Amino acid sequence: MAKTEYPVTPAVRFLRAHGVEFRPHLYQYQEHGGTRVGAAELHLQEHVLVKTLVMATDDHRPLLVLMHGDCEVSTKQLARVLGVKSVSPCDEQTATRHTGYLFGGTGPFGTRMALPIYAERSIFDLPLIYINGGKRGFLVEINPQVLREVLTLVEVEVAVRPENP
Repeated sequence: MAKTEYPVTPAVRFLRAHGVEFRPHLYQYQEHGGTRVGAAELHLQEHVLVKTLVMATDDHRPLLVLMHGDCEVSTKQLARVLGVKSVSPCDEQTATRHTGYLFGGTGPFGTRMALPIYAERSIFDLPLIYINGGKRGFLVEINPQVLREVLTLVEVEVAVRPENP
């Protein structure tokens, strides 16, 4: 079986440098499709796709949040955890400036700036996760424990599950 060609992004370089085993998965990216599109194309439950959200505190300090694809972040709860007034998503331009990745292609590995990372605790209950590999339409399949091993992160419980999934 031939190896699938995949992009060598800063995230891939980071994973290789840290000796992380991963399986690459390419899919047809759709603007504003979110994790729903990747899950459908790869025949996965959206819950195992982990999105990397670029957010900022009320005093403009950027941070990353790792969240299940089928969940939202309770920004009020996250603000409480951080001890700040509020937390909100960054716009596309700001997110790209902080991470070096295009919106829709952001992962937590190999970002331009070292950013604080907050990961939803229940991600670590999954046997495998699929997380962005640094390019739109490119996911890497890894053991979630790898996140704990190669990233400095804080586990949080800030997930909000949609009422009508």
